[in-house]
Amino acid sequence: MRARRALLYVPGDDLHKIQKSITLDVDTICLDLEDGVAHNRKQVARETISKAISSLDFGRSECLVRTNPPGSQNFELDLQEILPGRPDGIVLPKVTGGEQILHTNEIISSIETEYGWPPGAIILVAIVESAQAVVNLESIASSHSRLEALIFGAEDFAATIGAKRSTPGWEVFFARSAVVTYSAAHDLQAIDMVNIDFQDLDDLRTQSEQGARMGFSGKQVIHPNQVEIVQAAFTPTSEEIQEAIELIENFRLHETEGRGAFGLEGIMIDAPAIKIAQATLNRASAAGVLTHDQLSRLQGELHE
Repeated sequence: MRARRALLYVPGDDLHKIQKSITLDVDTICLDLEDGVAHNRKQVARETISKAISSLDFGRSECLVRTNPPGSQNFELDLQEILPGRPDGIVLPKVTGGEQILHTNEIISSIETEYGWPPGAIILVAIVESAQAVVNLESIASSHSRLEALIFGAEDFAATIGAKRSTPGWEVFFARSAVVTYSAAHDLQAIDMVNIDFQDLDDLRTQSEQGARMGFSGKQVIHPNQVEIVQAAFTPTSEEIQEAIELIENFRLHETEGRGAFGLEGIMIDAPAIKIAQATLNRASAAGVLTHDQLSRLQGELHE
């Protein structure tokens, strides 16, 4: 699965900002039809996004489109006008259950069939941003193979439970952890909450590093200045990569000697530690700091 370390929202009705976004070397650009666009600008945004998808070179950046919520008056119109341009995927906001994923899949499947595209050519990402969505995470996460990631929307979630947002974020910690857990259980990526204070880059760095430690694959961003910090936080360092390689190599050596768990520099190394090392190398490969050949060799060594 491709890296989605930073997912940058760009207002769909602003072609200039869309053009700027493709120069930022960001993993994922999400052209927005929902919160970033005024109600009387929705059609302008649809037309602008369609033009951008058909005329701009997004390079290595993934191009997603966030529609209006399923069931809203704009939702199906969004899909009908945007999908023919063939974005890489659709981001569904305000998802509350798996049936919304299934309904969206049916619409996308019909467009893929109409245009002769392979099934699953357009991926889905769902935003979990309400108490109901957290309660229904199993239904959402297990809904369809087209779904590749879950996004946690902290601000809307806090509003649904009547919580006041704080810097430590304990009021959203349970839901944040639940998104990571259900994503991992269903082999999905988990994308962390937005840091709405785009001027406080120190807090952004701290929050991003915390998200990476929690198991998130990446983070939502709302300003170009946030991209570099966030992508760095979700990229394994050279030291982390080397440590993971050494763990795997030592595991292979001890396994050939008939030993399972072993000590390394005073720390007991067992199967969970090896899984974490593998995950580190997978993230490094997705981020482009470890080649596919290097990853394949190391994984081959582990399973010999």
